[in-house]
Amino acid sequence: MRRGMCLGLALACLVMSGCGSLPVPREMGDMALLRTMGVDSQEGELLVTVSTGPRARGLQGEQQPALMLSAQGRTLSAAVLSLQRLSDSYVFFGYIDQLLLGEELARQGVEPVLDYFARDVELGLGAQLWLVRETTAGEAVRSGGDEGVEGRLSTLQTDGEMGISAITRTAGEVLSDLMEWGTAYVPALVCTQEGEAVSLRESGYAVLKDGALAGFLDGEAAKGLELLAGREGGDVLEVELSGETVAVRLGRTKTSCRWSDAGDTIQVTCRIQARLAEYCQPLSREELELADRQLEEQERARIQAALEQMQAWGTDCTGLSARAALASPGQWGTRLDAGQFSEQAIEVEVQVSILDS
Repeated sequence: MRRGMCLGLALACLVMSGCGSLPVPREMGDMALLRTMGVDSQEGELLVTVSTGPRARGLQGEQQPALMLSAQGRTLSAAVLSLQRLSDSYVFFGYIDQLLLGEELARQGVEPVLDYFARDVELGLGAQLWLVRETTAGEAVRSGGDEGVEGRLSTLQTDGEMGISAITRTAGEVLSDLMEWGTAYVPALVCTQEGEAVSLRESGYAVLKDGALAGFLDGEAAKGLELLAGREGGDVLEVELSGETVAVRLGRTKTSCRWSDAGDTIQVTCRIQARLAEYCQPLSREELELADRQLEEQERARIQAALEQMQAWGTDCTGLSARAALASPGQWGTRLDAGQFSEQAIEVEVQVSILDS
């Protein structure tokens, strides 16, 4: 009993004397809660730019401009530590949910940055990942001005989840693909200038190979990648029927892959449901079937455009060979390296069904 009392008194003295490792309490008003981080390569070092978005001040919640900070170092750890010294408030990284990488950094390799997000105690791989084209990630972060760029990125993220914008990807998803397949795709952004205002807009997809940038998929090829990935449709296509332009909205999309019975061809089947969105006269069954065939040709051309570029780079970034192996027990162990994928025969079948409303 006496020994327990002495131990308790000793622990109490340690805590009161400051020897205990208790966390330092902080007021929320004294903290800068970062939301966005941009990372660039500059003169052999890493340049990190961060933003808080608009901040509330005082009990009344009055807004003050977004806090933006930039620092550089030979390592990401050093640059992040330098950021802490630049602010009058305690800089907290635990709320970062948007990560932007510059094109020059991507050409050198993105895995060190993703690895840092995986290891850091405040950061995490749940952050949405974007690759900024033609300019720096820092400029993209600063494009939001006093309001910050978080609102624009959140809108793009929501639109992507609804199928009306590019597929959004987390840092964890990209890192997982790189580790498993050696390649991955990332939604790309560009800064556009309208008068004095600078804004961000989507610009296809960046394709990574062995952690570094292989190239970009734009336009129809970017739409083809979305079909290969099996994302839910949200696109509107137009077909000509009896001299009339008919708008068709794409809906549920399911893409499957399997090896042929001979084991020498990957067979890709893309099934798409669609609905008539805009037309003047009721369409006959024959006209609907004609529209089906026109849409199938358009979507097949998109997929072929994506595959042609992916095979030229040797980047199976949608995991076609792995998905085909899973669907074909006889080819369970078949996994293609970059050279094999470049030469692999791939058959594409698209089936469009317009629901008659």
